[in-house]
Amino acid sequence: MTTTTTLTERYISATIRSLRPETQDDVRAELEASIADAVEARLEQGETPEAAERAVLTELGDPGVLAAGYADRPLYLIGPRFYLTWWRLLKLLLTIVPVCVLGAVALGQTISAAPVGEIISTSILATGGAILHICFWTTLVFVILERSNSTTAIGKWDLDQLPEPTEKGVGRSELIASLVFLGISVGALLWDRFRGFVVVDGDPVPVLAPSLWPWGIGLLLLLIVAEAVFAVVLYRTRRWTTGLAVANTLLALAFLAWVVILLVTGQLVNPEFLAQIAAAGGEGFAAGQAESAAEGGVFRIVAVLLGFGIAVGVGWDIVDGWVKASRAGRV
Repeated sequence: MTTTTTLTERYISATIRSLRPETQDDVRAELEASIADAVEARLEQGETPEAAERAVLTELGDPGVLAAGYADRPLYLIGPRFYLTWWRLLKLLLTIVPVCVLGAVALGQTISAAPVGEIISTSILATGGAILHICFWTTLVFVILERSNSTTAIGKWDLDQLPEPTEKGVGRSELIASLVFLGISVGALLWDRFRGFVVVDGDPVPVLAPSLWPWGIGLLLLLIVAEAVFAVVLYRTRRWTTGLAVANTLLALAFLAWVVILLVTGQLVNPEFLAQIAAAGGEGFAAGQAESAAEGGVFRIVAVLLGFGIAVGVGWDIVDGWVKASRAGRV
């Protein structure tokens, strides 16, 4: 008799100890009655008292789960009501914020002329910290909403949220736009070399360094021709493929390497053009140059910003190509 009483009492105590004090007596009485009835039913079927009690308590299950049912308390962090909203928001934030943090930290470190190792390590640490904070705080907000039984309509869905249909192929308009843009780029290079976008005393001052002709600009023209061929092949294929995504990535990285190498070595922009800008800036430019001397001067800062801007554009082009190839593969 002692063993039976001990097991039942232990089970009931484990169940009610996490409940509010004012409800514990009622739950205890209910459990004692239901357990006694269930045990008695099993005794009538010929089971021993010990076996009957163990079977009844086993069927009731984990006392923690039973207590949660009495308290109407969910046993999960985020339930189905908020789960999809939490997951969509988390994916959106993880897509945008870490990339912005990585770029901002790397840009700041580069402008301050930090060593390459420090730039990489600081950027990675900052990005990792941003990811951890996004995951923790976003989840915490939805846990609070779930635990507080919030009635907010944050997760309400309607027909306006249906995604727009995506294009399954590559249209002629995209081909024309690509070829027109590449043609304008070639025209801009030739105009800068022979007519000049900047004219001083009747003489053209090229923006790009004249020393880039013919080999440096020739390499850029080859990349432009390759981009034109790629646009035509893409149009004829009618859809993005893994091979085209790889080719797009290689072309984008080749262009980025061309720009970055010339920027870093100071061979991209015409020194005479920079001198004209410095002269036109007067005392204000001189003051800015002196203030930014620790970072290498105004022109170096502008070069870093230009390089990062081009890198962002190239990165977007690469990611966009792979996303389109992935979507086309699922069609």
